[in-house]
Amino acid sequence: MAQEQKIADSLTVIYKKGNLNKMDKFELLRNLSFNEINDLDLSLRYADELIALSSAENNYLYLHRGYYQKGNKHRLAGDLNKSLAAFFKSATAATKAKYTVGEGVSYSAIADVYSVMGNAKNAELYYTKAIALLRTTDNAIALASALLNAGDDSFRNKKYDKALVYFNESGALFKKADYLIGTAYNLGNIGKVYAEQGRDKLAMINITEAINMLEVYQDYYGISDYLINIAEIYSKRNDWPTAVHYAKRSLELAQKYGLKEQVSVSNLKLSELYEKVGNTSQSLKYYKDHITYRDSVTNLKAVQQMADLRTNFEVSKKQVQVDLLKKDQEIQHLKTKRQRNLIYAIGFSSFLIMLLAIGLYRRYKFIKETKVIIEEEKKRSDTLLLNILPEETAHELKQNGRVEAKKFESVTVLFTDFKSFTQYANILSPEKLVESIDYYFSKFDVIMEKYGLEKIKTVGDSYMCAGGLPFPTKDHAQKMILAALEINDFVKTSLTDNSNCQTRFEIRIGINSGPVVAGVVGSKKFSYDIWGDTVNIASRMESNSEEGRINISENTYALIKDSFACEYRGEIEVKNIGRMKMYFVNEIRNI
Repeated sequence: MAQEQKIADSLTVIYKKGNLNKMDKFELLRNLSFNEINDLDLSLRYADELIALSSAENNYLYLHRGYYQKGNKHRLAGDLNKSLAAFFKSATAATKAKYTVGEGVSYSAIADVYSVMGNAKNAELYYTKAIALLRTTDNAIALASALLNAGDDSFRNKKYDKALVYFNESGALFKKADYLIGTAYNLGNIGKVYAEQGRDKLAMINITEAINMLEVYQDYYGISDYLINIAEIYSKRNDWPTAVHYAKRSLELAQKYGLKEQVSVSNLKLSELYEKVGNTSQSLKYYKDHITYRDSVTNLKAVQQMADLRTNFEVSKKQVQVDLLKKDQEIQHLKTKRQRNLIYAIGFSSFLIMLLAIGLYRRYKFIKETKVIIEEEKKRSDTLLLNILPEETAHELKQNGRVEAKKFESVTVLFTDFKSFTQYANILSPEKLVESIDYYFSKFDVIMEKYGLEKIKTVGDSYMCAGGLPFPTKDHAQKMILAALEINDFVKTSLTDNSNCQTRFEIRIGINSGPVVAGVVGSKKFSYDIWGDTVNIASRMESNSEEGRINISENTYALIKDSFACEYRGEIEVKNIGRMKMYFVNEIRNI
């Protein structure tokens, strides 16, 4: 979603009234910070206010978003160190909020900053982290954007084959998501790589298609930019008339739509083309126009090449002066002196312009590269509660302001526990311990989603989930046993296939079925939980299980005995309950 000052102006009216609840104010501040274009300091103040409010409320999701906006604004201002610090805090907050997309997007933004700074090693490191995280989510556009930016970084470092790998994957994702503007830029960037590799035919096909798509969106910056690439292709073929034609089309679009950067770039390209064909007067004319717009140009590469270009044009200017001397030696002398002074002034100002251009260049690149990501962020803000609570419960909370506790007559509850975890906790570093637990729990979450089960909570090394709520189902016990078998297989495989030599555990699993009461606890930090004897017995099933086995109660056995082969264990004494019949689940029999 693109920034719009009109949106910021209209939201300011709401902001000044001040009669908003906390969640609405969080979202209002995020939108104000994003859309405020005219006053960068004001945009930063909105971001800081959002950070302060969300920090006071321990709302890590909006703390992530506040720091993300702050990083964006500092990058626009050209303060890369502050931008980097804010993006790191954004990633930390997203991790605490368990918001994987936000963590991945923050890593991608960190990589973008490192890329602009020329730190290729760190840029590649964080692009790799971002892409790996976003691959675990269903946010295809965020993943495609990170891949596209990583490809740009590879292109910038002349790693063309690697850039093509990134572009091909991001292009497939954009196409599948039917995100046409992303597809257009992806095609254009691939065309630029082909042009650098000398594959001009493929370059022309891709760039032409990109231009056609961008015309639908009236994205004249991209069109003007790609027209210059086409001009360069014809220049390499020594087809000067065609090259000049495309460069002039680029200039006309840039002038018509006020694209100052492209006005400068197009004039520079025309100047180079006319110089190559020996037309020094036309070359000088376009070079002067290039100088006129150069104070607002964001193309850092053009600024860095300015010294060589200036030397070339100095020669052509002197040739023009020699021609004029034939008519009036005295006038020409004055003009020569004035021109020389102008060149010296240009040389002195080039250094200052380069400093300004760095900031302006980063501002444009940032807006362009994060356009898609910010659009997704906006959409996700409307589903905040759905990230915290089950859908039905979230809707009830939004509608009534509270959630009534509900009784479910038949659900299945599962507990897991790792063998010898306490012993490892005493000898492992906190980082290694958390990394090991996260390795398992992340996989368990995927399995729960696969079978439509509800993760309730984790306590230490214990993982608790339930089936048959918040929507009652008839096959909750069968789905839970399938999930338990898959969890058990994953843990066993991890013990034997541990190429990274990480800490691995054996696991006990216990399952029970019966009635529970479910509801939401907390007034500021919500949590969905379940209570009842069914839960307590499920916990006892786990503590009376064995490593690598799935221990179920008689209640669960009655529901699944026709579908799974089970091994009767007899009646076993259960703490605070008495003797209970228990069964080990061995394998699938008939589903």
